[in-house]
Amino acid sequence: MITYDKLYIGGQWTEPAKKDLLEVRSPHDRSLVGLAAEATKPDVDLAVAAAREAFDNGSWPRLAPAERHEVLTRFNKLYAQRAEEIADLTTAENGSTRWFTGWTSAALPQQTDAFLRAAAELPWEEELPQPEGATGRILVRREPVGVVAAVIPWNAPHQSALVKIVPALLAGCTVVLKTSPENALVTLLLGEILTAAGVPEGVVSILPADRKTSEYLISHPGIDKIAFTGSTGAGRTIAAIAGQQLKRVSLELGGKSAAIVLEDADLDAMVEGLKFLSFGNNGESCVAHSRILVHRSRYDEAVAKLKDLVESLTVGDPMNPDTFIGPMVRADQQQRVRSYIETGISEGARLVTGGPEVPTGLEAGYYVTPTLFADVDNSMRIAQEEIFGPVLVVIPFDDDDHAVRIANDSPYGLSGGVWTADETRALKIARNIRTGTFSVNGAPYSFDAPFGGFKNSGIGREFGTTGLGQYIEYKTIVG
Repeated sequence: MITYDKLYIGGQWTEPAKKDLLEVRSPHDRSLVGLAAEATKPDVDLAVAAAREAFDNGSWPRLAPAERHEVLTRFNKLYAQRAEEIADLTTAENGSTRWFTGWTSAALPQQTDAFLRAAAELPWEEELPQPEGATGRILVRREPVGVVAAVIPWNAPHQSALVKIVPALLAGCTVVLKTSPENALVTLLLGEILTAAGVPEGVVSILPADRKTSEYLISHPGIDKIAFTGSTGAGRTIAAIAGQQLKRVSLELGGKSAAIVLEDADLDAMVEGLKFLSFGNNGESCVAHSRILVHRSRYDEAVAKLKDLVESLTVGDPMNPDTFIGPMVRADQQQRVRSYIETGISEGARLVTGGPEVPTGLEAGYYVTPTLFADVDNSMRIAQEEIFGPVLVVIPFDDDDHAVRIANDSPYGLSGGVWTADETRALKIARNIRTGTFSVNGAPYSFDAPFGGFKNSGIGREFGTTGLGQYIEYKTIVG
């Protein structure tokens, strides 16, 4: 059993104000994974004060960008050395399958590498050319935005943390990271790596805490910017608070992404790709391709192949390397997904396979049976609302324009894709879909390219140069 009985506040392991430790239990069988300190308002005050002091008077924002780059490069190497340990602990805490956490932990150094490349290439201070006949000079500086409140969800704890911490630190910001109680252990572990990498005192704090404490943090007058990943509902609340206080804000929110399957698509390749794009991380993924739009001429064939896929997914202990789908993270999340399945049945969608019943033999955990609906109308709740679980809906379309209309008929705009043998046709469709990311035939995303959403899927972008820019203020000096 793992115990973190102190909070990581300003780079120091500090006694929490709340003495009772948080129990972190496995969503697979409810066994005790470990104990962790839980932050409350007094701990937030300490963390923000430390970050404020480090930013206003400390060395970190005043270092040369190359010096900060050196520290984060060292951090990335140390992180890679602990990738397997991190993967095991993430699986134990939130039920993400071991194949998924292993892949994620191995990929995250690549995400950080993209930020390191961006920071190395960025002109932190540059002189602009003067118009002909003008005198003096114009300097443009890129400076850190300030103290950042980074608030992250439970489904991908280190990805969500590092996509905020790394660019913020490279820019010269200080950070208070608020994490979910479900991931208290693996996120506090980050403090060990940050210290070993040489991040100075005051610069980073890590606070596992509940939603009330989170709202206190983002409302704190010592915070300059809020960086949030989570639900669209919570994002609206955060945006309202940020607006009232004129704080900078970036929001990475929900999705209900559509995969468009044209009549010339390779259905076997489509099914293999959607295995990961739709069911990765147990379906608890904002970028999941959860609406499958299929041309009527291939509809029955595609539904049959998707049925075979869904029924082939191994559900069970997430630590077993042969398991593809693990449990939902909590009892309320399990109930939420099962309730949506019941809603789909009541709405008149055809239940092809799966259903609301808990898989036999897995009643001790928060399991959901992978489920496929066909003959779905896009106006149904199961097609419009983010379920965040292993549930797919299949919708027929008549032609390309019809598919685009259905795909865009959503409050979300985060991701999506098209499956076709015709690249020209694919790009035409991609250019007409209102989403922040879009893949052709399952092509992987790049950590160098912007990631984020249109509409209710968020504000701002992450990854690479664009993501680094979320933590920068511009200053113009003329003279």
